[in-house]
Parts: sequence; structure tokens; C-alpha cells
Amino acid sequence: MDVRDFDFELPTDLIAQEPPATRGASRLLHLDRTTGAIAHTEMASLPQLLRPGDLLVVNNSKVFPARLLGRRVPSGGAVECLLVRCQARARHVPGTDGTESAEWEALMHPGQKLPPGARVVFEGIHPLHGEVLERRFFGRRLIRLWTDDGTPVDEAVDAIGHVPLPPYIKRNDRADDRERYQTVFARTRGSVAAPTAGLHFTPSLLEALHARGIEHTEITLHVGYGTFQPVRVERIEDHRIDPERYTIADAAAAVINRALDERRRVVAVGTTTTRTLEAVAARNAGRIVAGGGETGLFIYPGFSFRVLSGLLTNFHLPQSSLVMLVAAFAGRERALDAYRAAIAERYRFYSYGDAMLII
Repeated sequence: MDVRDFDFELPTDLIAQEPPATRGASRLLHLDRTTGAIAHTEMASLPQLLRPGDLLVVNNSKVFPARLLGRRVPSGGAVECLLVRCQARARHVPGTDGTESAEWEALMHPGQKLPPGARVVFEGIHPLHGEVLERRFFGRRLIRLWTDDGTPVDEAVDAIGHVPLPPYIKRNDRADDRERYQTVFARTRGSVAAPTAGLHFTPSLLEALHARGIEHTEITLHVGYGTFQPVRVERIEDHRIDPERYTIADAAAAVINRALDERRRVVAVGTTTTRTLEAVAARNAGRIVAGGGETGLFIYPGFSFRVLSGLLTNFHLPQSSLVMLVAAFAGRERALDAYRAAIAERYRFYSYGDAMLII
């Protein structure tokens, strides 16, 4: 299947640069998966579009401020570092005064000036020191981070890091992004990008869903940089997604399996939730098994869904793995018809944009 089969023209002014003025005040496109009918409404109408007994499954991963700004040592040149994936932790860095270190795969700029052995520092209330250990593919580096004052590396990152807004948001992060680029479900630190379909939910919307008899439960998948990773191949079957860590608690697994046993609809909030549920079900004969692990599941047309009856998602990048997942669930033509309708109606796209319900 050709990547170009998932292309469409998107006016750049539809890419949301700011969150809505009020959380939850987003538009909602409703796509009927059976008939292909499209309706335009608002997130506040979600309880009426679902039915009593439906189960919403959300991702409770919490975004951490993974973007670090610093300087090279000793030259002083500017350095930018996006932490992608923790590889190892240690209690001491040989040859330094640090008391804790962590090794991270990272995207670093300017990469050509940061060979193995290069030193950097990220200053702030808890300064972080870094040393590049390896070059990796697609401009990535393995970097060791440590502090001199005994502060845990994660705590230092949280204190001095910046919210890793997606590359298509063309502005610097602000203090309010720490709250707005985080869902109301966020509990477990570990994502470098928000599970954005969850950004539309508010306590009052959850109350309205509960009052209608709609359940929700939480799982965790820590979103990695792969969510922005372009599809660099012509045949989508050749694409690979970076593995991401997930955890499903005993209670969540029981709730989801009970809904499946009772033939109630399971509606995933977001593509990250979708991939986690379907990856676990594929390994366990259609059942959700509690525990943790990693998944690099890539869902594209032809995939057989075992868990999902519905999907709430944002609008995604042309030719991206995320739009391919949507096409796998809704059907390629219906998904692209919905995208064309959203563009015609000037929906807001991407992380801070509007939503689509496919059910």
C-alpha cells in the first residue's frame, strides 16, 4: 500500500497553534462507521452520541518537560536536547561528583557539533550536566545526564525543562502549556507528547458521561517521539514504529474484559490507547491481560480489530502513521472523506485542535 494513498491538502492556517480558550470547547466531527454519514457537533454532545453501557478507555500518561536548552562546554554554543527514551540509570558517574546519572536517547541540535565525548550543561535551579556517548540513526544521540548537587535527574528535568510542544506548533512553550498540554487523566510521568484526544475532557464532561451510564477506565502508554516520526518509506508495510512502554492495571483489564464479554462497546480515547489495547489483545487471543511491556504495533488498513467498537481522536498529519490507523478503523475512503469535510468546515487540526468520533 502506497503512502501517497493517505495524502490530502491541509491549509496551514488550520493547524492549531493555541488550545481552545476553554478546555473542552472543541468541535466534534461524528463519523458513522457503518453508513459513512458525517455530522458536525461539539465535544459537549459526546454523552448523547454514546449509549449507556459504553466503556471509554483513556491513556493516563503524563507529559514531562523533555525539551532541554543549554550550552556546550567549554565553547558556550547553544544546545537543544529532546529526551526521547531513558536507556539506563545509575547511582554514580565515574570521574564526576554526580550522585545519580541517567542515559537517554535524545534528539540534539546542532548534531554535527556534538560527537561522542562532547559535554553540555543545562542550567537552572538544579543544573544538569551531560556527555554524548554515541551517535545513533536519524540524528539521535545517547547522552548521559547527571547533577552535581544530588538532585535526582528526573527532578532536575522537571524543574528546568520545557514542554515539548510538537514541531508543527510554531511558537515557544509558555507556562500555561504545562497545564493545557496535559490531560485531566494525567497521572504517570513518562510521555514526550500528550495523548491529545484526552485533552478535550473536563470534570464536568466526565460527570455527564457517568450520569448517562457510560463507564471509563485508564491504562498507560508513554508516548514517544515516534508519534511525530515521518513515514520515510513508499510502502507503508515497510514502516516501523519505535516501541513504547505500557502498563495495564488488574482493575482496568477486568473492566475491559467484562465489557467485551457483555458485548458492550469499547471506545478508545486516542490512537495511543488503541495501539495498546489491540497489541495486548493480539498477543492474548482477544483478551486484555494486566501487566506491562512494550509495543511497536503499527496499525494500517487490513488490520483486524479485536477490542475497539469506537475511536475518539484528533485530526492528524497527512501521510502519517496516525492517519493510517484512523483509516484502518473507519475505512480509507470514509476517513479521507471525513478529513475533507473537516477541512471544508475549517476544523482545527493536530494536538490543540478539534476531535472526531468514529463509531
